[in-house]
Amino acid sequence: MRRPSPPATQPPRPRTPPRQARRGALRLGADAAWALGAVALTLLLWQLLTAGLGVISPARFPAPREVWDALRQIAFEGYGNARWHAHVLRSVLLVTMGFAIAASAGVLLGLAMGASRRVEALANPVFLVLRPIPPLAWIPLAIVWLGLGDAAKLMVIFVSAFVPAVINSYSGVRQIDKPVFEAAAMLDAQGLRYWREVLVPGALPSIFTGLRLSLQASWTTLVAAELVGAVAGLGSILNQAAQDIFPAMILVGMASVALCGWLMTLALGWVERRVMPWRH
Repeated sequence: MRRPSPPATQPPRPRTPPRQARRGALRLGADAAWALGAVALTLLLWQLLTAGLGVISPARFPAPREVWDALRQIAFEGYGNARWHAHVLRSVLLVTMGFAIAASAGVLLGLAMGASRRVEALANPVFLVLRPIPPLAWIPLAIVWLGLGDAAKLMVIFVSAFVPAVINSYSGVRQIDKPVFEAAAMLDAQGLRYWREVLVPGALPSIFTGLRLSLQASWTTLVAAELVGAVAGLGSILNQAAQDIFPAMILVGMASVALCGWLMTLALGWVERRVMPWRH
């Protein structure tokens, strides 16, 4: 009687990562090392030129120690009617709300303009008239219409973030290859299916390019809007510190804007990688 042969087993997977993955990890580590070295060198030069050699006057550009003391002051004692976390939360909330509304409306309008000649003929003339107006030029009108509250700031953020979202979404649709539209027509893709399976996937790279530009414009406009009539926010820190001639606190406000913008850009990049994993 023959014994049953043992079941075939799959060969164990190699534990060592592929060569390409190792190269990517080494390159990432080298980039991180160069970045840390650049930051350390910048801090060293900053310390030498201010507190060390006194080449730059503290009244014009503060030393690292002064900036650290200003950060501790606003974090624990408060400055400009609030502490640091309250300023950050208020600005981040306004940017998130304005960016989300503008991105949603801008992407929809851009896709519709790219997909329909009629929509483009109706919306494009008005869009071309309003597009050259700088977003900051809307601040006085927003104050007249909506006062000094958050509504005026949201309006200005909407205007600044809306334009890049529309332009890049429209361009994304126009850059889709013609055979894709021919295949969609042959498969009778219409309505919501046409948008979900043809327009949006084909225009996604350009859409996310527009969203990154919209997010950057949102932060730039928010800081400018908060310079006037803001109770709290990162822009109000800059405004109050300028009035108090407090350079260290000005740098704290600028660094806070940079940090918040960078973190939100990283979050948007994470969403992009989840939506388009084939590009990464």
